[in-house]
Amino acid sequence: MKTGLEGKTVMISGASRNIGKQTAILMAEEGANLVLCTQKSIEPLQETAHELEELGANVIAELCDVTNQDQVNKFVTKAADKFGSVDVLINNAVFRSQHAVLETIDEEWDRNIEVNLTGPFKTTGAVLPHMIKNNWGRIINYSGIAPYLGAGAAKAMVKLGIVGYTRGLAREVGKNNITANCIGPGSIDVERDAGLGDVGTRIHETLGIPAGRQGTPEEIASLAVYLSSELAGYITGQCYLANGGAYFQ
Repeated sequence: MKTGLEGKTVMISGASRNIGKQTAILMAEEGANLVLCTQKSIEPLQETAHELEELGANVIAELCDVTNQDQVNKFVTKAADKFGSVDVLINNAVFRSQHAVLETIDEEWDRNIEVNLTGPFKTTGAVLPHMIKNNWGRIINYSGIAPYLGAGAAKAMVKLGIVGYTRGLAREVGKNNITANCIGPGSIDVERDAGLGDVGTRIHETLGIPAGRQGTPEEIASLAVYLSSELAGYITGQCYLANGGAYFQ
């Protein structure tokens, strides 16, 4: 399958591990340039960058808080200066709000919105001028299964919100040969932050997923690659629920 991604520049936030890292690996195998960021520790991101360079990819890997417009603008400018443009944006950075409504403090609520909704808004605003100029672009955001199951009010709110944002964006930029789509993973077998526990396994056990297992980062990443490709030019404004059948839409 020819994806047309060779020589394209792909920006991925939250790229140091899990789905973000695996997406970067698959993009590198397609011959894309990689522009990777994370807000947390730089060491895991640098390790990811080293792996990609061994695959022959050209990589920029830096710390960047996607909720900070100045940092985002500088990061995108650096990418454009080196590679000429940003062709694909994958908003993979996430903040996981885990508490019930009465246990959610204001700071958690605000950060939930900032990372999961405001972050994609800021990164999109920074890359769109390049995509519009080139009359080509792909934007991929991440939703989830939570809003369809009512799994956590704060989490469900932002994950459904990003679907609405993606659909509105798709209508706005379609005339510029730019697509915008969402991926909504279900229970995925990923490395989780300390303190969160094995949330994925608990969901897997309680839902009775028809597929009989959790998904893998590779399965989600492969969908992101397809939606970023030339072959997906007529797909926009959609949200693909990759959840092993835990929820049908």
